[in-house]
This record gives sequence, structure tokens and C-alpha cells, in this order.
Amino acid sequence: MAVEAGTRQEERVVGRVWTVRLDPDGRPSVGAVRLSCSRPACADQRFPGGAAVGRKAAIGHVKEHLARIREGGGPRGDAWCACRAAGCAWHTPGSAAGRPGGAPPAAGAVRCEGPAVLTVYADRAGRLWRIAETCARCAAATPDCRVLTTAPPSARTEQMETVQAPQKPDVEEGPAGGRGRDGLAAAFSDHHGSSPAAGASSCATASPAPVPRARATRPVAASRRAKRSGKIAQRIVPRDLEPEVLRLELIELGDAFRAYQQRTEPDLTVLATLHDRKARAFDLWADASGDDSLRHEARRAEKAAQTTLEMHANRTGQPLGDGPVVERLLTRSQAASARTVLDYVAAHSPHPEAEVRLAVLMLTLRSARAGIGNVTGQDLTGWLQGDAEQVVERLVASDWLRLPGTVAELMASRPEDPVAITVPALLPEQSRPFAFGKTTRARISGWAQKVVGDRKIRKKKATAAGRLLALYTAAHTRPDGRLGHADDDGLRLDQLAVFCALPPEQIAEQAGLLIAAGWLAEADTAGDRLRGQLAERALPLGGLL
Repeated sequence: MAVEAGTRQEERVVGRVWTVRLDPDGRPSVGAVRLSCSRPACADQRFPGGAAVGRKAAIGHVKEHLARIREGGGPRGDAWCACRAAGCAWHTPGSAAGRPGGAPPAAGAVRCEGPAVLTVYADRAGRLWRIAETCARCAAATPDCRVLTTAPPSARTEQMETVQAPQKPDVEEGPAGGRGRDGLAAAFSDHHGSSPAAGASSCATASPAPVPRARATRPVAASRRAKRSGKIAQRIVPRDLEPEVLRLELIELGDAFRAYQQRTEPDLTVLATLHDRKARAFDLWADASGDDSLRHEARRAEKAAQTTLEMHANRTGQPLGDGPVVERLLTRSQAASARTVLDYVAAHSPHPEAEVRLAVLMLTLRSARAGIGNVTGQDLTGWLQGDAEQVVERLVASDWLRLPGTVAELMASRPEDPVAITVPALLPEQSRPFAFGKTTRARISGWAQKVVGDRKIRKKKATAAGRLLALYTAAHTRPDGRLGHADDDGLRLDQLAVFCALPPEQIAEQAGLLIAAGWLAEADTAGDRLRGQLAERALPLGGLL
């Protein structure tokens, strides 16, 4: 009788996940946002103050969950990877969405390794935060994911109970060899005798032939599988590279880059993710090997990821992440041309006053192509209100502007009968400061008209300096609406002061007026920089850096 061997092992639980989302609440023009959490006990919250207030609340909510997790002992060492439970869709594009019915990935397609860790993820758009218990491998492969703490090893034990079955006798008598039921020995056809009697006699006196047992075989140790080799960025991944997780990540990255090159259609989000993973993997490789060239390659990958994200933002008009697509008025190249015009006006305005500079900017955009453009009195009064006639007279007196008639006739002109003005510095016989075509000129002129004529800014009775500040901030934004390049930490106050014809200490006052008008979501002038972000309603007018 044989007793089957049993194995008792503690069951592992699926890793916990907390997801905090920030979504628009109601009409986009209202600016309200709703904060929701995947934990049933957390009620939804509404913030009418806009996305900036909602993000602060969401970050605070995430910190509260992290504090409770730490009080409860932190991540659990016996937890399954939560990313694996989701089909590793958090770091494998199309891994879950591409399978009908949410089928699990094929065997061997996903390999989780390493201890359980507690991670926090925040998307680039600032609309999704996720706390999860995952394995170390998935945490390293997930972009924008940060490991907070590692779980201690679990105390699981395995007990094996094995009872061997009683051995069978070496010799077994039966019909095939030995004595049958009648006591006679079995005769085999390959036994040849001189006569049947002799054969019978020899069989009767012979002892039964033993039946040999099957030959016992020793368990042969399975040969170790040869380590998988790979190549990435014209470099061979060493077979002895440690840790093993890093070696496998480099090999899979090389395969992923080669697979991407075989795609029929580009996907910039996938490519940016690959470059980001490559940068982090090469940094770890450089730490493990001490090769500085690997760190240089990591910096190149970081720049490639940033460039790819900028290309994606230029094509779609929004940063990566959740939320509706922002239909921007200017493309990235048109925004660069707009900044060229702003710099030209700051350097070539005949008078330093803000009203004159605003008029010079708008008239330059009207006549940028050939030095001639159409303007009406309604345009001028819309830009400058009561100062329009005086500003035009000063421009004519300085010979920056030429009119076919008088200033009074220009101010009395109507849209059906505009006046053709001439800007001598922009005539074809002069050096051409701008290289853009008529389509770009019309688009930039329309963009400036929308910013200067913004209804809410007009209601706040913004001065010409305030409108110049609105133009400058709109022309210098990132895809997420932040002001200035990421490396610059905002816009320099001295440059803003020169363009807006204001003392640097008055920039904060004008920025506060733009916040009140709903043009800026936030602004900070600490130090020598203006840091802030465009409000959501102003994002379509943002000129991407």
C-alpha cells in the first residue's frame, strides 16, 4: 500500500493596490476637478479651485495611505506581484489591452523576480497616482515608478511527508515464467530439445526462471540551462553580469528595440518608454561595472526619451497620461516662430513703454511678411483702449510706422475698409528678420489676438504690461502648462521685466492679476524666477517649448 506524499504551503495573497485619480468635474470651463480613490472607504472629493488644488489634495491623500501602510507593517513579503495580476500591463504596452477578453499572457512572456516591494507611481500629467505591492523586477521596469521600501522575507515553511511503498519481491511467479496453476513449469518456444519427452523432463526438473526487475536508475541532475545571451546598443550583455534581474532587463530591452524597428507604424509613447527604461538600466549597469561610457549612454537615452515625449506632445497637443486631448492653436514650430517675434519686438521697439511695445508687437505680426498689413481703428482700440491714438502718433513720429493718410482716418476706419499700413523695417529690401510663411504668420497673429483680447483678462482691466505678460507666459510653456524649460526652473524675472516694461518687483502683482483672471493656475516669484502653470482654459493657447 502506498501513501501519497503531501506538501503544505501557505497560500500567497495578491499584492494590494490603491489608485487615486483626478478627473474633470462638470464642464471644463468651470475648472472643477474630482478626486477619487479605489479604496471603498474613501469618498470622492470635489475641488472647485482647479487642477493645482486637486493635485495637492491627491498627493496628501496618497501620503495618508502610505502612513497607514507603514503603521500596518509595510509591504507583505508573501504577497504576489500586483503588476503580474494585471498582466504586467503597467510596464508592457498592449500586454493587457491587446488580448481579447483580458486573457492572461502566454507562459514565459512575463517573469516576476525579486522580493516584494512597496511602490508609488505618478503619471506625467498629474492625474493618476498608484500605490502597489509588486516584485522588484516589475518595479524597475515600470516608468515613473518609485520603490519606497522592500518587504522582509516571508516565514513560509514547507513540510514534506513521504512514505515509501513496500518493495515487491525480486522474483514473481506467473504464467510467463515459473509454475502455472497445475504445478508444471512453463515451456518457452525458444527451448529446443531432442524430443518432447526430453524437453518435458528437463523443464520439470529445472528451477523456475526468475523474472528480472526493471533496472533501477539514479535520478540524473538536470543540466543547467545555458544563460541567455543578448545585445543592446551594439553592446553584448555579459553572461556573468549581476544582478540577474539587470542582465535580463538589458536583454529584453535589446529585443524590444529590435521589435520596435520592425513595426509598420511608429508609436512614440512606446519608444519613449523604451528609452526611459534603457537610461535606468544603463545607469545600473555602469554602477555594476564601473564603465563611464555606459553612464554617457544612459544620458543619451534620457535625452532621447525627452525628445520623443516632446515629439508626441507636438503631435497630440497634450502630455502623456489621462485626460482629454488639448487642441493647441500653435504647433511647436509655430510657437518657436512666435517667440522669435517676441524677442524681435523687445529689441526693436522704438519706445520702451508697455503700450508702445504691445502696439509694435501686434502691428509687426500684421506686416511680418512684406512690411505691409491691414489694420482698423477697432483693432487698435481693442489692443490699447484709450491710449491707441496717442501710441500711433508716437510710432508715426518716430518713422517706425507709415500711414497713407492721417492718424484720425486710421482710428475711424472700419473692418469693411481697413487701412494699409507700412512698417519700413520689414520691407522686402531690408534684411528679413523672420523666415516663416504666410500660414504661420496668420496663425501667430490670430494667437496673439486671442491672448490680448481674452475676455476674462479684459474684465480684470489688465494693463498693456499685464497683456504682455500673458503673451510671454503663453509662449513659454511645456506640454503640461508649466512655465519655462524643466531645466530652467521657470522664467527669468529680468527678461520678463524687459519685455513687459516693468520693474522686476511688479511682476508678482501682474501675475496675481492673471491668476484672478483664470489665465494662470499658480505663480511664484521667489528668487529671480517666475514659476507657475497655465490654467486649463489657457492650455490651447500655450506655445510648446
